Amino acid sequence: MTEDVFKKSTANLKKAVPLMMKNHVAATPANYALWYTYVDNSIPRLNLELESVIESYGICPPAAGDQLYQRHVASQTETKLSDLRASIEILVGEVASSMTDTLTDTSQFSEMIDKSFKNLERVEDESMSLDEVMAVIRQLVSESRDIRHSTSFLSNQLSTASNEISRLKSQLADVQREALFDSLSGLYNRRSFDNDIQTLCQSEQNFCLILADIDHFKTYNDNYGHLFGDSVIRGLARRLQSSCRDGITAYRFGGEEFALVVPNRNLRVARQFAESLRRAVEKLSIKDRRSGKQVGNITASFGVTERSEGESAESIIERSDQLLYEAKHLGRNRVMPL
Repeated sequence: MTEDVFKKSTANLKKAVPLMMKNHVAATPANYALWYTYVDNSIPRLNLELESVIESYGICPPAAGDQLYQRHVASQTETKLSDLRASIEILVGEVASSMTDTLTDTSQFSEMIDKSFKNLERVEDESMSLDEVMAVIRQLVSESRDIRHSTSFLSNQLSTASNEISRLKSQLADVQREALFDSLSGLYNRRSFDNDIQTLCQSEQNFCLILADIDHFKTYNDNYGHLFGDSVIRGLARRLQSSCRDGITAYRFGGEEFALVVPNRNLRVARQFAESLRRAVEKLSIKDRRSGKQVGNITASFGVTERSEGESAESIIERSDQLLYEAKHLGRNRVMPL
C-alpha cells in the first residue's frame, strides 16, 4: 500500500466511525465497509440511497444498512468470489476432462495388452517359459484394470466436488437472503423487525408502528387448504409493499400478522395510511387453483400507535397489539384507534 493510499484510507475511517456512532450503527466489518464506501463516495447510488434512509428515519436502521451493504458493497466482493468459484469450477472441469482422457487411454492400453496377451499365448521364448510370459501379461492386465478403476473413481469424485461447489453457491445466496427477508412473503423478517425497532427506540427516534392481521385466516386454510393460505399471505404482502413510500418499511411479524414502521409521522398520518392499506386489502382477490375461482372478501385489521418519549420496543409493540385485538373484537376489517 502506497503512502497516499494509506493516508486516504485513514482519512476515510476517521470520517466513517463518527458517522456510524451518530447513526447508531453496530461496529461490524460489514458496517465498516458500508460507511467507508459512503465517505469515499465511490458508489454515488449508495450515497443517495443511504441519505434517503437517514432522511426518513433520522438514523440508519440495521435492516436497511444490511440491504445496502449486500446490494452495493458485498456485490463487488461477491463478484470477486464468484470469479474465484468460476475458476475453481473450470479447474475441476479441466481435471475431470483430463481424467476422462486418461481413462480412455487406459482402456485402449488395456485392449492392446489383451490383444498382445492372445498373441503371446502362442509364443514360446527360449529364455522365458510360456508360464512366465503369461504371468507377466496377466500382471499387466491386472494393473491396467486397477488403473481404470482408480481413474474412474477419481473422475466421479471430481464430478461430486463440482456439484458441491454449485450447491454451496446456491445455499450461500439463500442464507444471505434469509438473514434479512421472510421466504414466503418476501418482506423483511421478524429478526429484521426486532433489530430495527430496538435501534429506533434506543436512539429515541420518532415513529409510528402499525400491526396488521389477516381476518379469518384459519377459515381460508380450512376451506381452501394451506397452499391457498400461503397465496393470501403473498398477495397481502405485495399489496403492503407496493403501498410503502417515504421510508415506510413492511415486515412479516409472524404467521398472518404484519408490521409496518412509519418514520417521522404522527399518529393521525399513520392512521390514515393504515386506513388506505385496509381499503387496498379489501380489493384483494386470490385465485383458488383447485377450483379455478377467484376468492375475494379478504380483509385485515390494524392497530396503530405512535411512540412516546422514552418508550421501549416491547411497550409500543404491546400497545399496537392491544389495539389490533380491539379491532378484531369490534368486528374486524377496521383500524384502531378510531
